[in-house]
This record gives sequence, C-alpha cells and structure tokens, in this order.
Amino acid sequence: MKLSVEVSMYPLKDTYIPVIKGFIDRVNTHEGLKVITNTMSTQIFGDYDLVMDVMKEEMRRSYEEHGRAIFVCKFIDSDLSPND
Repeated sequence: MKLSVEVSMYPLKDTYIPVIKGFIDRVNTHEGLKVITNTMSTQIFGDYDLVMDVMKEEMRRSYEEHGRAIFVCKFIDSDLSPND
C-alpha cells in the first residue's frame, strides 16, 4: 500500500528554523521516499510501512534532541505525488 503524508512541524522554541531544517534533511536521507518541501509543509510519499517507520523515527529523534514541538500531519492511503 502507498501512503502520502503532509507534515508541518512547529518547534516550541525561538530558534525554530534549524530544528525544522534538520527534520526535513533527515527525512530526505531515507531511500525509497519521495519528499517535496515548500514554505508551508513537507510532503512525503512512499510505501506505507516505510513512511510510518520514518515518521516514527524522525519525530522521536526531534523530540529527544530539541524538546517540545507540534507536528500537524495529514495522511491519505495512496501516492498523490506529482508526476515529474
């Protein structure tokens, strides 16, 4: 099964841009995902299990390294990535 996720991260600290950038950079290191980032959110596309494993791993790492943050996510069970 394919999965599409739109995620926005809101770190609860004054220096939030490096924290967001770090999360996006780490997500981009996982093979098998298509990641599209814009000024409002990051969209992640791929196999359901892989996407969910990456979200679990990277959200946890963000909490452990940087403390409190809000993640707003939308999930849909298909690959809605734009065709290149």
